[in-house]
Amino acid sequence: MKTTIQEIDGKLVAILSGELDTAAAPQAQQDLQPLLDSKGKDIVIDCTELEYIASSGLRLLLSILKQAKSVGSRVILKNVNEVVRDVLNLTGFVSLFEFE
Repeated sequence: MKTTIQEIDGKLVAILSGELDTAAAPQAQQDLQPLLDSKGKDIVIDCTELEYIASSGLRLLLSILKQAKSVGSRVILKNVNEVVRDVLNLTGFVSLFEFE
């Protein structure tokens, strides 16, 4: 799992690559910490290169969403592939997030 965070047009953009599974979740949580400290900036999570997401990855996305909403930010999932979208649909997470 590789994570890159950039600020683009006033938004924090996180690019996720690989598999966000139980083994990768602790490191991903550390890598994504700047999103939890977003201070009102909208967050875009680019899933173009995200191959798989497990329940631990879903919990991480949910914690980012909760924190962002508490400071008035939006969280947008971008370029979600069919495999990841199926997991989001099955868990009901698809109704929680905005998509591009």
